[in-house]
Amino acid sequence: MYERILRNRVVAIFRNLPLTDLIPAAEALCDAGVKSLEVTANSLDWTQGIRRLRTHFGSEIAVGAGTILDPETAAVAADAGAEFLLTPNTDERVLLYCAQNEIALVPGVMTPSDVGLCLRYGYGLMKLFPAGILPEEYIKQLKGPFGQSNYIAVGGVTKENARQFIDAGFVGLGMGSSLLRKELIAEKDWQGLKYETLALINDVNYLH
Repeated sequence: MYERILRNRVVAIFRNLPLTDLIPAAEALCDAGVKSLEVTANSLDWTQGIRRLRTHFGSEIAVGAGTILDPETAAVAADAGAEFLLTPNTDERVLLYCAQNEIALVPGVMTPSDVGLCLRYGYGLMKLFPAGILPEEYIKQLKGPFGQSNYIAVGGVTKENARQFIDAGFVGLGMGSSLLRKELIAEKDWQGLKYETLALINDVNYLH
């Protein structure tokens, strides 16, 4: 599952995207090379959104649930069909629940203590949040004592700085409003979304 999440490096974050726009937006992203999507649990009709995406795309896209704050929400997300979960923080209750139920989890971390706790539960892929406020060398410092850890950058990632995060050592990027620009969504410009995303995918996946 983790290989699928990281395919082409970009995880698209759907937060409060209207259900009517969910499939066409996801199709545009998929056509551009995005192969993993996160529907946040604080969105309207989020479980219905996950079900629609899973039904429409099958195994073509990995569909996850984000903003998981407690084990109860984790259970609801898994029941809706989420293939992986993401948290904004390090909550040991969620770590324990997902480990016991063999649920793929990308836990949110910020500190060495967070990283150590996640590794203790067997989760080596983590979400560094908010990544945009941290110095560029922060991840390299973390990987010194925690060489088995890998990180997705979330928070402050834009099309303009995405490559910098990859060059700093991140294995993936979580992008929401900077990827799904409100102007494109409002105008239902799915071709525009596709081509902007294609440029991003090319930028973060090819050597400069």
